[in-house]
Amino acid sequence: MATIFVTPAEAKALYERDAVLVDIRGRDEWRREHIAGAYSLAPEQIHAGCFSDKTLSQTDTVIFHCQSGMRTDNAAEQLSASVYPAKALIMQGGLNAWKGAGYPVKIDHRQPLPLMRQVQIIAGGLALGGTLAGTLLAPAFYIVPGVVGAGLMFAGVTGWCGMAKLLALMPWNK
Repeated sequence: MATIFVTPAEAKALYERDAVLVDIRGRDEWRREHIAGAYSLAPEQIHAGCFSDKTLSQTDTVIFHCQSGMRTDNAAEQLSASVYPAKALIMQGGLNAWKGAGYPVKIDHRQPLPLMRQVQIIAGGLALGGTLAGTLLAPAFYIVPGVVGAGLMFAGVTGWCGMAKLLALMPWNK
């Protein structure tokens, strides 16, 4: 089945006429910021028939989006199968394009930043701090950015990030 893409303007118009809007980002990302009325469906929950309790028909339309459009693009066939026999659409550019078009989103600043953003902030801070300390205090501090870089490479290759696991245990992420 061919993937059908819609612009944020088209998605908004369809949503206002009873289309179902589904955000496939992680639950922590959705809690922090989402389009009002959009359902959250984490990527690991997507499978053929996962909407069977909604009794979707051929006349129903489901619009999927993520943050930038990459996750929906990569999962297009799986997303279509999950809502069959309904029509599956993918919003181009995701939530970023929605906001770029000036449409509103619900933001809950009490929710923590998404875990991967926390990892990026901590890793960047450690790398910068280690580099500055190596330059200003002692060359031995250069080991800090080296260790951070090695950790990021390991996480990229294996899919396991120790820093993310540690941050997930922090009280603000509960």
